[in-house]
Amino acid sequence: MQLNQAPAAGGGGSASSGDLVVHDDQLGKLGNTAYELRQQFGTASDFARPSTFTASIDLFNDGLDMGSALTELHDAWNSQTGTLKEACAHISNHFDFTRAQHSKDEVHIQTSISVSKIDDYIK
Repeated sequence: MQLNQAPAAGGGGSASSGDLVVHDDQLGKLGNTAYELRQQFGTASDFARPSTFTASIDLFNDGLDMGSALTELHDAWNSQTGTLKEACAHISNHFDFTRAQHSKDEVHIQTSISVSKIDDYIK
């Protein structure tokens, strides 16, 4: 999809071309990268979680304050990793949505152009 526009005053953006170009394959690659990052981070971030939780419970049961602190760390880690995984999923989903929306826009533009040409012939 391309949109034509005049170059922005002050040199913002590319001076040689005012076109917005979206390449479906690039959007797909970026979406896949975000999805793969989410999957890999989900696995890597969960690696030490079970043993950390077990250690925190054992330390707490032995009467050590460090057990409570380790439990808080465990919970904070889970919260932060969840937030990051959600962000990666959101990015991936946004690229999927963008690809679909651009396809719909392209069909709409092509249909509008075809209809306007037909109208010209009818008049």
